[in-house]
Amino acid sequence: MSSLGRYILVRLFYMLITMFIIITLTFFLMKLLPGTPYANPEKLTPEQIRLLNEQVGLDKPIVIQYLTFIKGLFLGNLGTSFQFNNQPVSTLLISRIGPSIQLGIQAMVFGTIAGIILGAIASMKQNTWVDTVCSITAIIGKSIPSFVFAVVLQYVLAVKLKLFPIAMWENGIQSTILPTLALAMAPMADAARFIRTEMVEVLRQNYIEFARSKGLTNLSICLNYGLKNSFIPLLTILGPMAVDLMTGSLVVENIYAVPGIGEQFVKSIMTNDYPTIMAVTILYSLLFVVIILIVDFLYGIIDHRIHVQGGVKA
Repeated sequence: MSSLGRYILVRLFYMLITMFIIITLTFFLMKLLPGTPYANPEKLTPEQIRLLNEQVGLDKPIVIQYLTFIKGLFLGNLGTSFQFNNQPVSTLLISRIGPSIQLGIQAMVFGTIAGIILGAIASMKQNTWVDTVCSITAIIGKSIPSFVFAVVLQYVLAVKLKLFPIAMWENGIQSTILPTLALAMAPMADAARFIRTEMVEVLRQNYIEFARSKGLTNLSICLNYGLKNSFIPLLTILGPMAVDLMTGSLVVENIYAVPGIGEQFVKSIMTNDYPTIMAVTILYSLLFVVIILIVDFLYGIIDHRIHVQGGVKA
């Protein structure tokens, strides 16, 4: 077997182990949530609760419940929601993953491009007022939570200036602009910070001075040398962040009434909807480990000095 094949098998094994640990921990921690998964439990008698528990299998020991869930998972059965009209959880996820992915992709693309531009400008104008403005912008984007930006944007651009809808998801692309901007601040700040740090280091190298001596402009040097050599550390943070954005920002989706996974996850936790909690957690975790694997391969594409030897990167 080739070194690449061994590397893929090793990574897939680690992915399976990671998913198993996440699923197991989430299942048992979820059972520690107070309350019951039934609507209006205060109106139910102990006998009614006992019958409902028996009907959905919550009367069995927790280990048996866990083994039953794992068996269903291998058969492709994520269970039935307790709160969302007893729908199959897989149907709920399919109907809600679209808005979350759309917002995540838009926020990641816009935020990353804006951050790369800010970081590149700051590095080329190092220790000037331009660098200071770009750095302050990145610090603000990193320090302030996305839901604060969401509320401010909603108040200023929607309530006061009436440029965009306040919320809801029925107004086409206009409905996505404000939540996209709110979610884009974090990737913009991280991209700007990493690109500036790496490009400042790159632009000090001897081969950059040689390029300048050949008459290349700062813009040409930045595009052909600086950015390319600064992308690897950026990929390390953008991979996990892409998953986080695509699976939906919990609070931002609720602020803008976006019918995505984040909104559903919040409701499932508040109502102890165990199957939905597990399904969303599994989806999030699976996307996370897959993105990490993709990022590892992108390392080798961007920098050919990074390659696979004997199942590990070298």
